[in-house]
Amino acid sequence: MTHERRETIIRLIESERIVKAADLIERFGVSDETIRRDLEYLEKAGYLNRVYGGAVAKSMHGMEPEYENREMKNYIEKVRIGEQAVDYIKDGDTIVIDLGTTTLQFAKALKGKKKVTVITYSLPVALELVSDGNIRVIMLGGNLRYGDLSTSGFLAEESMKHFYVDKYVLGIGGLTVDGGLTDYNIEESSLRRQILPRCQKVIGLADYSKIGVTAMNRICALEELDVLITDKRTEKKTVAAIRGKGVEVICVEADSRDDK
Repeated sequence: MTHERRETIIRLIESERIVKAADLIERFGVSDETIRRDLEYLEKAGYLNRVYGGAVAKSMHGMEPEYENREMKNYIEKVRIGEQAVDYIKDGDTIVIDLGTTTLQFAKALKGKKKVTVITYSLPVALELVSDGNIRVIMLGGNLRYGDLSTSGFLAEESMKHFYVDKYVLGIGGLTVDGGLTDYNIEESSLRRQILPRCQKVIGLADYSKIGVTAMNRICALEELDVLITDKRTEKKTVAAIRGKGVEVICVEADSRDDK
């Protein structure tokens, strides 16, 4: 059974790039100590790197999953997180919307707000909102990245220096209590660090699979977040630890649109 379980974990890490210890405990019906030993064994064997709350593929700290894979993974959670985030936006706000699959769901839910100005470096977000006559869209220029279709680099950072905004809706690649917010792309991470001091409120969006993950590039300390919107599959002790850092945490219920 031990051999079969570890073989399954290897297949999961190869396909998903990330595994959560809590998910493995539930899947196999074993103790957290058993999963800890499995992950320690597989790390020593060179199959994965352990992180807080689980493990990632060996190259995961510097390699972002393909956009197409991220778009469908935890889709319902992302929709609900995006819908919840709209509650923090007022008519007349000026906001920055980050790139990513969860922030795209937020953009879809944003339609109908009045006189909102959106600054973004995500082409999918811009295209989603440009048809709404009540939303003004400002697209930052720069190098266009394949897959995510996001802009970054010198031109984007220079353009952002001309703006101050009410809210920054930030997609999160990885978040840990001690390490803060991290992501994969160097240029986009640099742009995010440029935006943070130019906004009054930072609203982070992350489904449970991003919590406990550390990517290569540090964005900011956890305390720089004002609000984190995640889902109820995020471990309760982790939610409590994040709240202990002074961050408001909202956990949405993925399978009920009536439960906020």
